[in-house]
Amino acid sequence: MDTNLALLLLFAPFAGFLLNVFFGKKLSRNAAGVLGTLAVAVSFGVTLFFFLQVNSTKEPVMIDLFQWMQLANFSVDFGFQLDQLSLLWLMFVTGIGTLIHMYSISYMHDDENIHKFFAYLNLFVFFMITLVMGSNLLIMFIGWEGVGLCSYLLIGFWYKNQDYNDAAKKAFIMNRIGDLGFLIGIFIIAYLFHTLDYTVIRTIITEGKFTVDATWLSIAALCLFIGACGKSAQIPLYTWLPDAMAGPTPVSALIHAATMVTAGIFMITRMNFLFNLAPDVQNVIAIVGAVTALVAAAIGLVQNDIKKVLAYSTVSQLGLMFLALGLGAYEIAVFHVITHAFFKACLFLGSGSVIHALHGEQDMRNMGGLRKVMKITFATFLISTLAISGLPPFSGFFSKDEILMAAYHENPVLWVIGSVASIMTAFYMFRLLYLTFYKDFRGTEEQKHHLHESPALITFPLIVLAILALVGGAISLPGSSWLNEYLAPVMAKPAAHHHLDNTAYMLMGIAVVGALLGIGIAYAKYIKKSEVPEPDSKITGVAKVLYNKFYVDELYMAVIVKPVYAIGSFFKNVIEVAISGSVFGLGKLANMLGSEGKTIQNGSIGFYLFVFVAGVCSIIGYIFLAK
Repeated sequence: MDTNLALLLLFAPFAGFLLNVFFGKKLSRNAAGVLGTLAVAVSFGVTLFFFLQVNSTKEPVMIDLFQWMQLANFSVDFGFQLDQLSLLWLMFVTGIGTLIHMYSISYMHDDENIHKFFAYLNLFVFFMITLVMGSNLLIMFIGWEGVGLCSYLLIGFWYKNQDYNDAAKKAFIMNRIGDLGFLIGIFIIAYLFHTLDYTVIRTIITEGKFTVDATWLSIAALCLFIGACGKSAQIPLYTWLPDAMAGPTPVSALIHAATMVTAGIFMITRMNFLFNLAPDVQNVIAIVGAVTALVAAAIGLVQNDIKKVLAYSTVSQLGLMFLALGLGAYEIAVFHVITHAFFKACLFLGSGSVIHALHGEQDMRNMGGLRKVMKITFATFLISTLAISGLPPFSGFFSKDEILMAAYHENPVLWVIGSVASIMTAFYMFRLLYLTFYKDFRGTEEQKHHLHESPALITFPLIVLAILALVGGAISLPGSSWLNEYLAPVMAKPAAHHHLDNTAYMLMGIAVVGALLGIGIAYAKYIKKSEVPEPDSKITGVAKVLYNKFYVDELYMAVIVKPVYAIGSFFKNVIEVAISGSVFGLGKLANMLGSEGKTIQNGSIGFYLFVFVAGVCSIIGYIFLAK
């Protein structure tokens, strides 16, 4: 029964994909959306069944389908591992995925290719489930590449716009760079342990049944981290994620909140027993995460596209998650993944509700006053903004505070960086809130005339996600963490129980004061002074550097892209021309000789006899001369 249910969990979204591909055009627009939503809802129902079962029995569900490959002393089975970590991930992948599919029924209703959209969305969820459910690194890699493919398809969904195509290609190529590192890491692990199975590798490590140079373990861990940098948008492979806003808003919510960008955190957490043996790599992870959080938050301070602000917010929050991973606080990183999934999905879908009401407008300078006509969208957006800003009792306060507390005890410098990034987060999120929902409307009269609250299929997912963003922190309270106890079986070093002391209260106070400081500055600028960001052409100084994202894209273009183009052009215009000239030149020479040779075939018997006698004499002469 478990095997059948596991296959249903996995293949329900794939069935939705196939049905929409082959029969979508014959269905009505709503039918295509309902079909895609039901497919993911079935997976959520099965996930919930397994989640309750494992939570009760404390035993993972292991399903071995068949032996995939056998090479000498190396073997890989095709199977699934439904343990505490994978089921926790599947809960928000399928649960939030279902809400996003439901939202998309209304949001994408007028799109002529809605059946294709839901087909791609279902395929995305299918590959993410594959990534999470697999019992070894090779199956994870299948899902890993699959979500990369689907991100390309969905980011460039509106393919008639060349900028969107470029954004899709950028995401695809940058992920291939990270994936190469991931693949090398898999090869090294296969060489070291003769298996890729999580359980077997963990047993070998925990029981000390191997003698491996620590250098090789560190290289393997570093390569895996490079793969995580690509998928989860960390420096230097983060620039694809803001450009991914080219896709429809539900895609942005799915990528940023529930699926692709969480894959890197999942992989490192899954392999926690390996990373514990590579402290130098953990230090690199923590530093990269902290710097990413700060850089992305700084860029988010001055962005004016509502989705771009949320995109850099995602990069920054992912940086905090990697900071926790680098500190060995895997449970805390998972905690922030969950709370972030709640409030970030709500924020992206809320931005989509605003864009829907404004007929595609995304510039916050042309918004304002929307709380008067979009009360549900505003209320849910406010709750999620308070959560991401780190104010109690909202979920983001608990998870972000845990990360900062762990950083304070391990590395105060990283704590300072994380705290500054958190203050920036509070500022730019309330900047977004004030510019979008407060004061007077700054758009056109036509837009103002058509302002309205979004339909129920859009607002219902917002309400559910806002409630989760409000109460989600209850899964891991200090001194009473259900999450830590639940994840203990999959952690090589389970988190120790801790109670609040004076230091903890001090750190919480600093975090809350910092968040209030950021909110206060935003209030003073955009409510008290009623400031509106200047047009792009008038942005100067540091703000211009931040607005242009530290010119990282331009740097990559100058240092990497243009040299690659130049090398390609050289090979095309010089080397390829020379090779082609040589090849075709030999062919032309053969044709020329053949043409000249044909002229001696003139039909004269006397000439033929002369050539024959000359040839025989030459042969005889050569024989005698050779002697």
